Amino acid sequence: MAVTLTEAAAKHVAQYLAKRGRGIGLRVGVKTSGCSGMSYKLEFADKKEDDDQEFDSFGIRVLVDPKSLVYIDGTQLDYRREGLQEGFKFQNPNEKEHCGCGKSFSV
Repeated sequence: MAVTLTEAAAKHVAQYLAKRGRGIGLRVGVKTSGCSGMSYKLEFADKKEDDDQEFDSFGIRVLVDPKSLVYIDGTQLDYRREGLQEGFKFQNPNEKEHCGCGKSFSV
């Protein structure tokens, strides 16, 4: 499977990479945190690590480390604006539950 972006998310990342002036793509991962156990981690990637898995979505390179991929394989990231709030939304088929604030999840 893979970790993918929707077209809206890819456009948002492309705009920020252009504004930033450097970077090869988006790094997606997880870290131990939050009330449900894990939280998502997003950052711009300036280089690919040797063990990264690489996926392409609408021309954007998505890099995932192997330890995180176990928890987020099959995930799609969308970028949404809802009222005054905007941000990435994770659609992870591996999630068993998530906290009320939406900041953490468990598998």
